[in-house]
Amino acid sequence: MTNLKEGDPAPDFSSTDQDGNPISLADLKGQSFILFFYPKDNTETCTIEACNLRDNYADLKARGFRVLGVSNDSERKHRNFIAKYKLPYDLIADTDKEMVNAYGVYGLKKFMGREHMGIYRTTFVIDEEGIIQKVIQKVRSKDHSRQILEELGLIETD
Repeated sequence: MTNLKEGDPAPDFSSTDQDGNPISLADLKGQSFILFFYPKDNTETCTIEACNLRDNYADLKARGFRVLGVSNDSERKHRNFIAKYKLPYDLIADTDKEMVNAYGVYGLKKFMGREHMGIYRTTFVIDEEGIIQKVIQKVRSKDHSRQILEELGLIETD
C-alpha cells in the first residue's frame, strides 16, 4: 500500500494517454485532478468504478476536477475500454509501471488463495499546486464519485 499521504507533493510522472499524447504532472499544474489507479481494463470491478466516474463526470468537472485513470494496460486497450463504455476522461497507459511504483500502488496481491503482482485500487485527489489533498485506499467502486466528494467534505455523508 502507498506511503503517500495528504499534504505530500504528488510524485512526478510522464507517460501517455490512450491516444499516445504525452501527459505529465507538469502538464496538470494549475488544475485539480482525480487520479484513480485501477487493476485492469474490462474487468468487472474496474468497469463498475470507471462507469460510476463516467456517470458523475459532469458533477466532478463542474466542481473543478479533471479525472484521469491509470492502469498498466496499453494505449490500444485503453482506447477500446473508453469506446466500449463511452468514458469522457483520459486513461494513462503506465505500461512500464513507473507511475504505479512512484505512487506506491503496485505490489503483491492475494486473490482466491493465489498471489500475484498487481495494482492496488487507490485514488489520489491532487490540487492545482501538485499537492495530494486526499488518498482513498478503500475504494467503493459502485459509489466512488460520491465517496470522493464525501471525503473531501464537499457533500454530506449519508
